[in-house]
Formats: sequence, structure tokens, C-alpha cells
Amino acid sequence: MYAQTLQFSNYNLNPIKTPILNSKTHPTKFTKFDSYLKFRYGFCNSAKRVSESPKIRRKYGGLVGIRMEGVQSKDNDNRGNNDDGFYIRRCVELARKAVGCTSPNPMVGCVIVKDGKVVGEGFHPKAGQPHAEVFALRDAGELAENATAYVSLEPCNHFGRTPPCSEALIKARVKKVVVGMVDPNPIVASRGVAKLRDAGIDVTVGVEEELCKKLNEAWIHQMQTGSPFVTLRYSLTIDGHLSKDLGEGSMEAGGYYSRLLQEHDAVILSSKSLDKYPLPESKEPKSSHPLYIIVAKHPDPVIQIPNLTSEEASSKVIIITDQEANVRSEQGIETMVLDNLQLTTIMKNLKGRGLCSVLLDLRGGFGDFEEILNGVEGNLLQKLVVEMLPVWGESKKDAALEAIMTTQRAGLKNFEPKKDGKSVLLEGYF
Repeated sequence: MYAQTLQFSNYNLNPIKTPILNSKTHPTKFTKFDSYLKFRYGFCNSAKRVSESPKIRRKYGGLVGIRMEGVQSKDNDNRGNNDDGFYIRRCVELARKAVGCTSPNPMVGCVIVKDGKVVGEGFHPKAGQPHAEVFALRDAGELAENATAYVSLEPCNHFGRTPPCSEALIKARVKKVVVGMVDPNPIVASRGVAKLRDAGIDVTVGVEEELCKKLNEAWIHQMQTGSPFVTLRYSLTIDGHLSKDLGEGSMEAGGYYSRLLQEHDAVILSSKSLDKYPLPESKEPKSSHPLYIIVAKHPDPVIQIPNLTSEEASSKVIIITDQEANVRSEQGIETMVLDNLQLTTIMKNLKGRGLCSVLLDLRGGFGDFEEILNGVEGNLLQKLVVEMLPVWGESKKDAALEAIMTTQRAGLKNFEPKKDGKSVLLEGYF
């Protein structure tokens, strides 16, 4: 695929924080237009500095590049002697452009470097579409020969919905491949690395490995255990009581709750939360709806589901209850009646739906979650996200909070606070 070069002058660039190397290995700033093109097509050529002008915004039928000569960042190149780590971090940055879009596949980014210059970049945009290596090799073209390919995850070596990336790298005659982490998928499991080495390609494995694992923690967990990665989320007031509210700005684009909805395949909610709140939707660009799992313990005769904003959302709602109930909604919604509402039972009945990650959100009617939390085994929850709200709560006893305290006595790993808007987030791993 080729980029058309257009000549423009006297246009101001609006830099963002996404760095990319130009032909002199200096970081270059890109505008939102660049992110749009890379997300849509999965690749870009770093030799083309792309900017957006209101005067030229339109619907594009193909890839359009706008060459802006002499545009460089004032920042210096801080790679030092660790070029491999620098480019793998760039791979991770590219891969994250597809957050929420690749499941059940992992997010992967790839960078092609030749003679110290980035000649091609790509990422996997969506399951069923070409992998990161394919987009990066297309972007590099003939310059890929004798170049070094950096990829955040081991190149695949099997035929699935797309051909093996290991063969694509071999055919492109790359000289070296640097891999962030080995693929935990038993179908791959170092076979891609072995294939490349057998072809005479120099391969380095394990560069920025922890960063690459963090990128796909949910997918790795599902691949290794066969069970979804479950994140428990709730809000606390400053006096330690569960709250049904979310912090200011958390549901807006860039807010932590909006990002959580984007990152997880499904979200478990209480039916009572729907009395006050609509079904939550991520505001992140290009985000799709998660599967909404509505838990209704001892439901009222009628469960009212608020009108959904799209047909896609209405097809992604499941009501899980412990007794028969009428569901009132304009859209047809699946209902599942279970003997108990423990998390093990719910996960077992959702098996086969291709879920890599589930957000268990205690927002709303906390009583719906008491049985779930009391029945939680030590290995069913993987991550904890707690939002501390800058408000005083009520003094009543919270049964759900007691259940959390009694079932999760083990200490958290990698526990750290983060500032998000006017709230403080506490994140850790069980």
C-alpha cells in the first residue's frame, strides 16, 4: 500500500504525546489525525509526518500522507545504549492503540528498524485482521530486507484466520528479530522463535518482558488457566463505606471507569443499579460495548432494563437470576436462571463465550453481590480497583464489604495509588 504525498505550507502542527522516530532517529510529534490513520489501517510509515488541518478533514477512501519536511521534536533521543528496549516500548505503545478491540486475540505492536531508522510500524487492530508484523512489513516494503524487526509478542507460527507471521518475516529477509515475550499459547510456545532461528535469523527474546506481559495480562491469564481474568471494582467514601457513586469525570473519555469498560470483555452489574443509572458505556474512541451481565438476586416480579443506545448493546445483555422474573425491555434480552449466584457458577455458565476479562463492579445494589463474594475462591479474582471518593458515607453496615474482607485475606501484590480526577484509585493484584 502506498501513501499519496501532498504538499501543504503554513499549517500549524498540534503535537500530542505519542513519540515516533523520524529519519534522523529523533522523536516526532503527531496529531490526532495520525492516530486515526494508524488505528484504521493498523500501520503507518514513520518517514511521513502526518498532521491534520480542519481545511482538509474529510472521509478518506485510502491512506493519505501529508509530508511536513523538517518537523522535529525539541526533545532529545534518550535511548542511550538500550535500543532494543526503546523499540519494544514503542511496540507496546503501538499495540495499545487497539485496546478493547482485539479480544480474544492479544494486543501486539511491531517496529521495523534499519540503519538506526524506523522504516515500518504496525499493530494488530482487530481479531481476524492481519497481525502487527504484516502491517509493519507492508509499511517498510523493500526496506525490511536486512532490517531488525521488533515485536512485543512472539510471531505466530501457525495458520489461523491469518497466515503465520514467522513466514512473513522470513520472506521479507529480515536480519534480526527482537521479541518482547514468548507466546504462552501452546500452539505457538517458542515455535515461532525456533522457525526464525532455523531460517538463519538472529533472535533475541525477553526484552521489556514484564511490560509486554502487563499489556496482555488478561489474555495471558485466560490462555494459561482457561478462565477469564476478573477485576473487582468498587467505590469507597473517605470514612470507609461502600458507595454507589463514581467519581467526577470517571465515565468521561480518559476517565478510569470508561477505560475499564473498554479493557474488559464483560461487566457484572447489579439489577438494582439500573434503577438509578443507565447501562454504562465506554466513551473511549473506537470502543465497543462489553457484555453486560445483570445479576438479580430475589428479583422483583419485573426487572426494568433501560433503553439501550444501540442494537449492538441490546445483543450483549444477559440477566442472571436465582428465580424466574419478567424482564421489561424494548429489546430481546437473554435470561439465565441459576441455582446459586456464586462467581464459580456464573463463570461456568458463561464459559464458551470467549471472555478473556470480566469486570465485577459492585456499584448499585450491594445485596446482589453478597452471595457472589461469599462464594469467591482465592484464585477467582485477579485484580482489585478501589476508587476513594472525597465524600463522607453513611454509617450503616455493608454486608458486601464484609464479604470482601473475609474472602480476600491474602495481601495484594503490586499495590499502588493513582490520582484520577478528584478521586484516588488503589490498584493491586490478588
